[in-house]
Amino acid sequence: MAGGQERVLRRRIKSVQSTKKITKAMELIAASRIVKAQQRVAAARPYGDQITEVIRNLAAAGAGGDSPLLQTRDDIKTVCFVVVAADRGLAGGYNASVIRMAERAILAEQAAGRTTTLITVGKKATSYFKFRGYPIEASFGGFSDNPTYEDARTVAQSVTGRFEGGEIDQVRLVYTQFKSVATQVAADTVYLPLEKADEAEPTGPSADYEFEPSPNEILDRLLPRYAEARMYAAFLDAAASEMASKQRAMKAATDNAEELITKLSRVMNRARQDSITTEIMEIVSGAEALRQGGNDEEDLLLDHIDAHDLFGHQTDSHGHHIR
Repeated sequence: MAGGQERVLRRRIKSVQSTKKITKAMELIAASRIVKAQQRVAAARPYGDQITEVIRNLAAAGAGGDSPLLQTRDDIKTVCFVVVAADRGLAGGYNASVIRMAERAILAEQAAGRTTTLITVGKKATSYFKFRGYPIEASFGGFSDNPTYEDARTVAQSVTGRFEGGEIDQVRLVYTQFKSVATQVAADTVYLPLEKADEAEPTGPSADYEFEPSPNEILDRLLPRYAEARMYAAFLDAAASEMASKQRAMKAATDNAEELITKLSRVMNRARQDSITTEIMEIVSGAEALRQGGNDEEDLLLDHIDAHDLFGHQTDSHGHHIR
């Protein structure tokens, strides 16, 4: 029984050790990708800052009064949610947090009497909402851990086209903001209509520009690029957050595997000690039984000899031996 238990424990330890190798490798891969993701986030910020500055200057010149992407609807009837999640799991609570936030927001809008539509980015979000019967207008996937600007442009054009056509009155973007390797926060922001850049105070000295062609024409061409840049920044944040969450999850899995291996090794050692103790006790018991058996035979032989000596030489009154 103990030998069988030991074999089972040894097989389980080998299985956990194999899992530990996989989780450790995934942890190292995620750690290496975090650095690249952070660099991409940092590299994209100057472009976003500069395009925001240009839009601010255009707004200061009187442009943007009738741009569809800037128009806030007085009566919001239809709200579109763009939910950005991952294509794969094994990332801790990364997918669950952003999906739960999006679902709560959708239910809140529906409770307020508004119609909601859904665009999912990432296979996890698509499978979650499809399984629960939410109607999905469009779904995108296959690039959650390494998005490109073209991916962001495709999604942004799908959303802005519906907004400009009047199909939806507001677009909300639900994704995970990357604060640091240790901190990522799920966020629900208004994506469309675009916030007016002229509401923000300039951080540095401003210049007086002359525009050719007109500021309105430049702004009409620039606003779609601005929307794409915002979408791309959200994708980069989400990718960096996914890698950070995956690294933490795989590190926790590796630590748990090490702890489980230690516990199983102790149980196996106890089982081996119990097996050895049982075998020793069986050997000692057998030796004791043999010794006791040998003493009994010796006593019977001695008793037989004593009886022969005692009765074998007795004679009757006529001198005959009594048997």
